[in-house]
Amino acid sequence: MSLQSTDPIADLLTRIRNAVMVGKNEITVPSSNIKVTVAKQLKKAGYVTGVKVEAAKPRDILIVTINNPGENTTINEIKRLSKPGRRVYVSADDIPKVKSGRGIVLISTSKGVITGSEAKKQRLGGELLLQVF
Repeated sequence: MSLQSTDPIADLLTRIRNAVMVGKNEITVPSSNIKVTVAKQLKKAGYVTGVKVEAAKPRDILIVTINNPGENTTINEIKRLSKPGRRVYVSADDIPKVKSGRGIVLISTSKGVITGSEAKKQRLGGELLLQVF
C-alpha cells in the first residue's frame, strides 16, 4: 500500500465515511499537519470523539475515534468541497450554511483551518475544505 495520496483530506474523509457505513468506531491514517488540524476541528465541533497522533516509522499515525462503542455516530454526511482540480474560494459574506445551521463547513483561511461560523465572526474568507452534518 502506498503512503502517498494526491488529496490527503479526501483520503481522510473517505476513511471516516467508510467507517461510519460499516459501523467501525475508529480509523487510522498516515498523519500530516492538515489531517490533524481537520480532525481536531471535527472533534471541537463534536463530530468525532477523539484525535490522537502516535509516533511510528516511516510516518506518524493519526487515530481518529468517530464514536464510543455502543453509541450512534453524529456524522450523517461528510463531503469534500474544494478538490485539487477545482478549488472553491469564498469571501466572508458568501460562506454557506449547511442544513440551516445544523452542519458546519471548514475553511482554510490565513488564520488556519476554522469553521464557517468562526470565519464569519472574524470576517475571513478562504478555501472551502469540507462540509459535515
